[in-house]
Amino acid sequence: MTTPAPARQPVLSETALLLDLPAGRWSSLSLLTVALCFLINAVDGMNVFLLSYLAPSVAADWHLSSTTLGEVFSAGLAGMAIGGLLIAPLGDRLGRRPLILASLLTMSLGMILSGYAPSVLALILARVIVGIGIGTVLACMTALVAEFAPAHRRSFAVGLLQGGYPVGATITGFVTAWAIAFHSWRFILLASGFGSLALFPVTFLLLPESASFLLHIQRPAAASSLRRINRLRARLHAAPLTSLPTPAGNTPLQPRNSPLRTLLGTQLRHDTLLLWTAIFFGFMVLYSVLSWIPRLAIDAGLNPKSGIYAGAVYNIGAFVGTLLLARLADSSGLKRLIAGFLLAAAVLLILFGGVHMPVALVLLTAFAIGLTLQGGFNGIYPLATCVYPVQVRSSGLGWAMGLGRAGGILGPWLAGLILSFHLPQIVLFLALAFPLLITALCARSVRQPT
Repeated sequence: MTTPAPARQPVLSETALLLDLPAGRWSSLSLLTVALCFLINAVDGMNVFLLSYLAPSVAADWHLSSTTLGEVFSAGLAGMAIGGLLIAPLGDRLGRRPLILASLLTMSLGMILSGYAPSVLALILARVIVGIGIGTVLACMTALVAEFAPAHRRSFAVGLLQGGYPVGATITGFVTAWAIAFHSWRFILLASGFGSLALFPVTFLLLPESASFLLHIQRPAAASSLRRINRLRARLHAAPLTSLPTPAGNTPLQPRNSPLRTLLGTQLRHDTLLLWTAIFFGFMVLYSVLSWIPRLAIDAGLNPKSGIYAGAVYNIGAFVGTLLLARLADSSGLKRLIAGFLLAAAVLLILFGGVHMPVALVLLTAFAIGLTLQGGFNGIYPLATCVYPVQVRSSGLGWAMGLGRAGGILGPWLAGLILSFHLPQIVLFLALAFPLLITALCARSVRQPT
């Protein structure tokens, strides 16, 4: 008679151990953290996509060419690169929470300045400010959610976080399609800015700091770290700790080292370079589609209002695809899922650009592109959280996203350039399909997710 195998015990994250969270289950604090970050990411989606929905009105008001609009779109991405490369790594020194709060203020200010912009140059500068806030906050929120989620639900939690972005973009699309008939584009931008600002006090009061960050990064200030961890424990009605435990898996990765040197060191170099390449080419395609899909849908036969709806339908697909991949990620191979989604997106892009379709099929294809393209690309974020340990997680995510934004800057500009030559749409979509193949291959080749 064989002895039955012992039941598999859930793996506890460091945060769960520090805060006495239930084994393998969500706590109220974990759920609150994910919900708040999801909401902030929805605001990100609103602030990024709003200008693409308003682009026809802005262009008509200021008599802008497609090339100039591409420069305006790229300005926000330049700001995101600055935020990811220069500011997000501070999350590994100052904490995730203060960077998230500062970023929320920054993007709100940028949206308000966008509404008051007296010229194209002023609008470009305002979009840079918006981008700095978004580029910073996404890396820090991704790190925070990864550290609060149950260990075996990390990929799902990080994927769910990314779903906030298309939700915000979708709602914004439908509201903008209605509001543009009654209000100016300036009014709509100002409403977005002040709406973003209203989220700040809620976030300030409720968003916690990562306990894992406090243990690893602020260990030299042990007394301060212990007090802050005990405040988190008090929110969960857990008894206070008398001393900090020794960090688990204490590796040679030390916060005093240059983050870039650590990311490109022997231990992480292979996966870091693959992630940088994947995100660069992924952003190149993603932001080309995001920026131009309302215009491309109009060129495909839709009226301007339906063109805005096409952008919204794309984002509904993006939300569904992000949730679908997140749901499958914990039970299926994450790398295989990413590659499969992106390859399907490449095929759909070629069909969208090369086959004349009725309006209903244009909208259905836009939905399918959103599902596969954004769903597959958003899978790279949980992949990155598995690659980078807590000591350099904000830095790793920030550098990957920041360098990747260079592809996002290049993509809309190239798309605008191709459109300015009045070439067939299939030329543009063939040019977009090839980078997706590179992104899929790089994601498939990452070797470190756990």
